[in-house]
Amino acid sequence: MSELKNITSNDKEANLEKLWQIYKETGDNDAKNEILMNYIKLVKAIVRRMMPKYNRYNEFDDLVNCGVIGLIDAVERFDLSHGVKFEAYAISRIRGEILDYMRLQDWAPASMRKKINAITDIFEQAEINPDIYITDEYVAGKLDMSVDQVQKILAQSHMFNLMNFEDTVNAANAINSAPVPENSLPENRLLDKELKQTLVDLIVSLPEKEKLVITLYYYEGLLLKEIADILDVTESRVSQIHSKVLLRLKAKLKAAM
Repeated sequence: MSELKNITSNDKEANLEKLWQIYKETGDNDAKNEILMNYIKLVKAIVRRMMPKYNRYNEFDDLVNCGVIGLIDAVERFDLSHGVKFEAYAISRIRGEILDYMRLQDWAPASMRKKINAITDIFEQAEINPDIYITDEYVAGKLDMSVDQVQKILAQSHMFNLMNFEDTVNAANAINSAPVPENSLPENRLLDKELKQTLVDLIVSLPEKEKLVITLYYYEGLLLKEIADILDVTESRVSQIHSKVLLRLKAKLKAAM
């Protein structure tokens, strides 16, 4: 019979702690399921932060299901003796599972991918010329597109740019032979001081609106929709800004590497 019947406290945190003890000591499946149900809201919060509401390439429920797979893995591997909060440990595994799923999806036609790669190349090429600051107008001129077309591509490539940025971060870690703690957030995985300073310098130099988007998204943990409400712009526009900053960060990192 499950040991869950011994839990009588009304203190949610105490109940959760007891559930963890029971599961890790006995492998009780009921305890494991209770723990998973407690953290489903964490998975949904992560998906909401990663996926703009207007995104048409992936369904919210599909990404939640992938995140749950990461959550299950995190629960099974979590070591209570390490003294780390489970949420901090689980976030990278949940995000990682979602991003792995995204990498396997045929989420954009070849023509769209070609345009995204062309924009990425412009940002990377600009790194050799510090006098060039990439604007939507600059990209539009280089690719013989309208500014509206460029902004639409940036908005639609939001998830793609998140994936590519994380891949670049992981590559930077590998090159620098720096161990990556399992409980670190993907955006905080740069352990090499020079690479960290490169990112800090770039963020400081951003225009105010771009800097505010990065601050609200990464440091305040706001959703794209919430940031849009603060800036009094559309969520699509926030995705454009975020994508553009991620392209800058990726280009800077590749140059530094």
